[in-house]
Amino acid sequence: MDTTATAPAVEAAGVRRTFGSVRAVDGVDLRIDRGEVVALLGPNGAGKTTFLDMVLGFTVPSSGTVATLGEEPVRAVRAGRASAVLQTGGLLDDLTIAETVRMIAACHLSPRAPVEVLRRAGLDRLAGQKVRKCSGGERQRLRFALALLTSPELIVLDEPTTGMDVRARSQFWEAMHTEARSGRTVVFATHYLTEASDFADRIVLMRGGRVHADGTVAQLTAERSRILECTWAGTDGQHPEAFAEKHAVTLRPARAENGNSTGHGTPRVSFAAHDTDALAYALLRDGLARDLRITHASLDDVFLDLTEGEDRTEGEPA
Repeated sequence: MDTTATAPAVEAAGVRRTFGSVRAVDGVDLRIDRGEVVALLGPNGAGKTTFLDMVLGFTVPSSGTVATLGEEPVRAVRAGRASAVLQTGGLLDDLTIAETVRMIAACHLSPRAPVEVLRRAGLDRLAGQKVRKCSGGERQRLRFALALLTSPELIVLDEPTTGMDVRARSQFWEAMHTEARSGRTVVFATHYLTEASDFADRIVLMRGGRVHADGTVAQLTAERSRILECTWAGTDGQHPEAFAEKHAVTLRPARAENGNSTGHGTPRVSFAAHDTDALAYALLRDGLARDLRITHASLDDVFLDLTEGEDRTEGEPA
């Protein structure tokens, strides 16, 4: 009995990948089911790209296992069941957009019609344009069209909108929304919090090669501290750092009321706490604050909390 048709889109167990002394992926257990839209979110060096490379069969785990659509990643990609939209490479400047799609289509056994994938990627009106004249967003749309040629069950995107302007990014995600609604599984790596929050059904936050959080935006923020922001009204001898230490709460980066964090205007301070009501009472009782605002933690707050102290650099394997 063929079980690949019902197997998870991605299933990783105890996956590690090292490059010399660098642990790019350090013990990932992750299951992504069919039809999910999942964002791998994390800073540079978190392990996102290396993990996706293993999902696509570009590299193999140093230990542990990865299955893509129920089989070895290389087999799934060769069969056209999984495809990818990567950041760079793979395009010839001297060809037109249409010529590029036709050329790659000829390499597959049963490709979709080039005209159809150009339309789905929003490139039908640019079919005669040379690749060299394409903007960054148009090149990514072309890679997206190429990824659709095999009618893949899984589409993997690695930082797909890097370098795009706001309009191009919006158009790209509109096209991806259409594919997701058709039932495809979409997995994308990003460091854009808004993209993860707006597009993904589920967010997997990685740091240091490991999964540190996994769930919907609502789930990830539900148990986090709430944020109390206020205008600090203490005297010269009263400092928010001392107040935070006394009440065992977290002092977050300050900004100014006029939006200038380094300049003029009255400073704003933010505290992260589970009991913000008690914190507000203490601040007002002691005359230390005015203009209070209490909000739930955002995805930005979760990201900052979980990546605090991250010191890996972009040059290390990601």
